This record gives sequence, structure tokens and C-alpha cells, in this order.
Amino acid sequence: MLLKRYLGDLKLAGMPKTLDEYVRRIVLPTLQRQKQNGAVAVKFEVAYLRALDFAASEEKTAADEYRRGIESGNPLPGSEYKVLQDFLFRTIAVESGRLGLPIHIHTGSGCGRYFQLAGSNPMLMESLLNDRQLARTNFVFIHGAWPFTEQMAGMLARPNVFTDTSAQTFLVSNRRFAESIRQWLEFAPEKLLFGTDTFAGSDPQYGWDTVAWQTSHNAREALALALTGMMQDGEITRAQTLQFAHMVLHGNAEKLYGLK
Repeated sequence: MLLKRYLGDLKLAGMPKTLDEYVRRIVLPTLQRQKQNGAVAVKFEVAYLRALDFAASEEKTAADEYRRGIESGNPLPGSEYKVLQDFLFRTIAVESGRLGLPIHIHTGSGCGRYFQLAGSNPMLMESLLNDRQLARTNFVFIHGAWPFTEQMAGMLARPNVFTDTSAQTFLVSNRRFAESIRQWLEFAPEKLLFGTDTFAGSDPQYGWDTVAWQTSHNAREALALALTGMMQDGEITRAQTLQFAHMVLHGNAEKLYGLK
């Protein structure tokens, strides 16, 4: 029902018969409409569904797989479906870059019994990030990729890669969290964004408001611990400490998302 309604909004009677038409009439218009409606980024939960190992995919091969899927009406086998996924992800990423929409990617630990932690390592996206077509597309590897925090620090060397402080606000202690933040600040302070990953807790006595306060408090305390340690060790001055705090809590996001 939702698919039929969505296709109706796009003035389509059914799914396009070719991959080219699918991209032109569904993918690109959807991204453009989201941008016009005020979206500041595009988020993928892909790590919950498959590994982040996006590979180069020939358009003709992807188009053949799309056609086979449409004609059969059945789900494509895993390897064939991955070819189509890889092509469409790159297509979305290129258009998002053109529109100025950063892409959020879940990295690191996830919920659920069947979550594949190894597939959420941000280093799996290196081949994709080496694609020159994506030079204008910014990627935010949300949740700081814990427990791959050191790998995340290395990935920040790329000009279009960012991360945020979300999720570790409840996954680890503030002292441990501060160690991760310090790695990122020492490497690229302009690449770290404030985040909490606030949600309603599973325990009914802890609502959204309680979790929001706790995660926000933890993120700020861990940031303060990291900055204080850097200042005490003589790595930065007090003025730089205040500057970095403002960057993480506000300035970096303002610049990345074009906020006023």
C-alpha cells in the first residue's frame, strides 16, 4: 500500500522497467524533493542489513540484475542483489554530494542478536571513498565506529569524512569515551560533531527525556575530560580548548550542514 501510494505521488503506475528509469524517475527526484523540503543529510542504516564493503559496479551489470528482478518478480540472490545495491548507493552518494547533502552511515556496534559487527567497520568503505566521483560528497560515520575508534581516527584524514559523539554516550564510561574523543581531536578537531543518539529506553520508567538528559550530559563531560587532558599535557592552550569545544558543540555542524 505504501509503495503504491509513493509511486502514485511520483505519477508512476508501477515500478520502472529499467534501472535508468528507476534512477531518473524515483531516486533523483526523491533526493531533490527531500533537499527542497529542508533535509540537511541522508541517513543509511545499511550496517544493519549488510556489510559496508561497497564495490565498484558496472552500470550495465547492475541494469541487467535490475531487469531480471523486475521480470521475475522475485528477490535477487544475495551476490546479484549486492551488485545492484552497490551501484545505487554510489548513484545516491554522487547526487547527494551535488545537492550538498552529507551522508550518515551507521558504524560500529549495533542492536539486535544478528547484527554483524565486523561489517560495520568504516575501513570497509575505503574503496568507495577513493572514487573521484564522490569527492564532493561528505560522509558522517555516526557513533564514532566504536569499538573501531582508532580506525575511525585514521579515516578522518580523508577530507570528506566526519564522525560524531553519539552512542558512546551510553556504550562506554565517560573516561573511556574521552579517550576516543581525544584521539579524534588530536587528529582532526574540525571533523568531530556533537551527538547523543537519544531514544526512549526499554525500561518504562526511563522515558525519552531522561535518556536525552543523560546522553547529552555524558557527551559533554567526556568532551570536557578530553580537552582538559590535552590542555594539561600542553598540547593545546586554554584558548584552543574553548575553541575546540565550540567547534564540536556547534561550529563544525554549522559549517558541514550549512546552518545559519
